[in-house]
Amino acid sequence: MADLLNGLKRTDMCNDFSIADAGRKAVVFGWVQRRRSLGSLIFVDVRDRSGLVQVVFDQTTDGAVFEKAEKLRSEYVVAVEGTVRERASKTNKIATGDVEILAEDLRILSESDTTPFEILDNVNVNDALRLKYRYLDLRRPTLQRNLIMRNEIAKATRAYLDSLGFIEVETPILGKSTPEGARDYLVPSRIHPGEFYALPQSPQLYKQLLMIAGFDRYYQIAKCFRDEDLRANRQPEFTQIDIEMSFVERIEDVTYPIEGLIKNVFKSTIGLDLGEGHFRNMTYKNAMENYGTDKPDTRFDMKIVNVTDVFKDTEFKVFQDAMNVKIGPIRGSIRAINFKGGAAKLSRKDLDGVVEFAKTLGAKGLCWLTVSETGEVKSSFNKFLTSENVEGLKKACGLKNGDALFIASDKDYVVFNTLGGVRLMLAEKFSLIDHDVYDVLWITEFPMFEWSEEENRYMAVHHPFTAPMDEDLELCSTDPSKARAKAYDLVINGQEAGGGSIRIHSRDIQKRMFNILGFSDEDIQTKFGFFVDAFNYGAPPHGGLAFGLDRLTMLLTKDDSIRDVIAFPKVQTASCLMSQAPSPVEDKQLDELGIKIK
Repeated sequence: MADLLNGLKRTDMCNDFSIADAGRKAVVFGWVQRRRSLGSLIFVDVRDRSGLVQVVFDQTTDGAVFEKAEKLRSEYVVAVEGTVRERASKTNKIATGDVEILAEDLRILSESDTTPFEILDNVNVNDALRLKYRYLDLRRPTLQRNLIMRNEIAKATRAYLDSLGFIEVETPILGKSTPEGARDYLVPSRIHPGEFYALPQSPQLYKQLLMIAGFDRYYQIAKCFRDEDLRANRQPEFTQIDIEMSFVERIEDVTYPIEGLIKNVFKSTIGLDLGEGHFRNMTYKNAMENYGTDKPDTRFDMKIVNVTDVFKDTEFKVFQDAMNVKIGPIRGSIRAINFKGGAAKLSRKDLDGVVEFAKTLGAKGLCWLTVSETGEVKSSFNKFLTSENVEGLKKACGLKNGDALFIASDKDYVVFNTLGGVRLMLAEKFSLIDHDVYDVLWITEFPMFEWSEEENRYMAVHHPFTAPMDEDLELCSTDPSKARAKAYDLVINGQEAGGGSIRIHSRDIQKRMFNILGFSDEDIQTKFGFFVDAFNYGAPPHGGLAFGLDRLTMLLTKDDSIRDVIAFPKVQTASCLMSQAPSPVEDKQLDELGIKIK
């Protein structure tokens, strides 16, 4: 193969030039963004990951080089040597708009077929086509900036945690399958026929074992895997910044150092100072009752209000049924949100649309009530609405002329999910959110357990290794629905950026938690034996958390899709359109594993 570069070495990235460089020699490598011919002059925009620079080929300067330039097409890979000069027609559309390079040598390093879509930001192209040709999609400046941002976050994280004495330790990818979480991705063992490894949903057990091993402060930027039904902004494989530290007992022992990490990441990547002092704290109870979610977006108001008492004497059966719900610890209620000024903004079609949207969130329906500027009340349940009800709603919800009220009634968790979702939908539709603001807060005092109607038993809200709050230890046995955990989530702009807990370090308490969750001693030994045995040899008080690197990158780049901050993402069917994974394998491979396809 010919030596195409012939000793030519890059002197600059394409975006590095300014008027101060005029007159000096330069060599750039990159891809042809576009080519324009004006007779004796050819203008070519050359692009690399840093940006663009304009290159000029002048027929009167060097005919041989000009002849080569006539062959250039979009996405050809080139090396250009020339002299930087001031640009006659300057532009502010690119960072190097004051200068251009007068070409003196051109090497065509690789040719390109016509691409399936233009390599431009905001190009109107089907997502499936973009993902099929992901390597071309990744040439777009926005995606390259996103992945560079991801690198900057990882770099800032490592530097900050290193300064606090944390040690990066890699934990196994091939591990043991454990219950009480999402479905595992299983990997069959050829050497142990009929037995399987599991890909880690998180390094949880290993990082706790590292605390028992005496490493004191650990972190890892770890790949994790969950075989679950995909939702928007979820991926079957994802990356988390995983952290654990020893000799911590209070929530603040973990959250305060982590606040420093988050502030450092924001400052070093986007230059934003999150201010002095600690982040706000909000209890899980307050978050659910006021915002309907444990990851509230508090950049706008519109809080949920409990109006059950307003309708205590109602004849409306839908409301009566909600007030009579009693399933284990599960109760029902009637709650509302007030869209201030919404009466004038929402047509009847809009109101019906909100009701239909609520049904997609699991609600059987949604009631609405509007008050016109003149005080006229209209509602979807007018037959059952009394003047006392209206006065009660005005007092409870601050309902005034011009407002629109939405009322949900069902089991509490259905009501919260419905009104929390409707609240966000209205805020987006009517631009109630300031997207230039970063709102950061901790959610604390999560419940230890939640009741599973499907399994008719209590399940761990986080995982079985989370410590209860000291004052709620006995409640874990006597009234699990009221026990609170030493757990905490960091929420940024209504997105869960990370979460964790103080861990159980007492073997007796750990055994009690397993028993409450329905594990027999035999189950514990079979599924967690290697882990619980380690508690026999001195476990320090410890705790930690994990941040989603993908989610954090998405928040800092203000991108709407998590796929745009991952180099090679999967689609909602957990498949890769580019590589066609997953795919069938040869019978020979299955035979080696002792597997038959059912």
